[in-house]
Amino acid sequence: MQETRLDTARIRAARRLIDPVFLDTPLYRCEALEPGLGCAVSIKLETVNPVRSFKARGTEVVVSLLAGNGSRAAVCASAGNLGHALAWSGRGQGLDITVVASRFAPAAKLDRIRALGARLELVDGDFEMARERAAAIARYDGIRLVEDSLDVETCEGAATIGLELLDTAPSFDAVLIALGGGALATGVGHMVKALAPEVEVICVQPLGAPAMTLSWRTRGVVTTDSTDTIADGVAGRRPIPAVLDDLLLVADDAVLVQEASIIAGMRMLLDHAGLVVEPSAALGIAAILEDRDRFAGRHVVTIVCGGNVDIDAYHRWVGAGSYPHRS
Repeated sequence: MQETRLDTARIRAARRLIDPVFLDTPLYRCEALEPGLGCAVSIKLETVNPVRSFKARGTEVVVSLLAGNGSRAAVCASAGNLGHALAWSGRGQGLDITVVASRFAPAAKLDRIRALGARLELVDGDFEMARERAAAIARYDGIRLVEDSLDVETCEGAATIGLELLDTAPSFDAVLIALGGGALATGVGHMVKALAPEVEVICVQPLGAPAMTLSWRTRGVVTTDSTDTIADGVAGRRPIPAVLDDLLLVADDAVLVQEASIIAGMRMLLDHAGLVVEPSAALGIAAILEDRDRFAGRHVVTIVCGGNVDIDAYHRWVGAGSYPHRS
């Protein structure tokens, strides 16, 4: 395999920097899902931790290194989960954390950022506007700008999920990974291709936020003017070139799924696995629903990457309707 920015030795070392509460998350075969999906499905559950998402694996690494270098403050842009995780990790190391987010981000995510003592600044636009504002704050205040996916530590923190998959899972044929900025996909993808290259790495993104998938398909950065998806955690418009370069080395495929399939996946995870998840966490299930023939008879792992969801919105999405059926 050509080399990504990630380093397997550093990834193994990252486990020593991450609070154990975020490590060794449950991985189990979910047989109740299988009749509706037509394949064997194992779940890697990244929601049973203090921030209810995988993001703290990366922020724990970032903050540990910052604290070791004497830094006392950091700022990030976030759709919610990164800011939540950075606030948690920063509080543990005594860092002053500023999070810039869209005022349209889920209230549950914003409330948790505030509760952890971070300074929260809201912008009237989307994540890309928040990213620009966070960069301006970093320049003005002379503090570290934490950039998810661009900062290799965030990818290597996420890559510890891949280590755990390969250390504990029985043999599996494919891993389905939510694709947004790319930290999760490049991190897990790196470990899978390094240790089990025969396993298919499939990235999944909403049709309404396709920038990284289009970039992967064309092998060059494709930006979009807007996004239109309930999966706010993966709704970026401007892929980072260095992250795309890594993704091109580790992803075997990148697919786009419809909103109805995301909602159906959330409902299946509730009904058959007892899991309340945010839309991004259901992308893997959505991909199977949209292409059952591709996965028939295979053993698939999907990473349930986040559970921070506005309950009122969740009830609107999941409270009615039925699964899409394919002939």
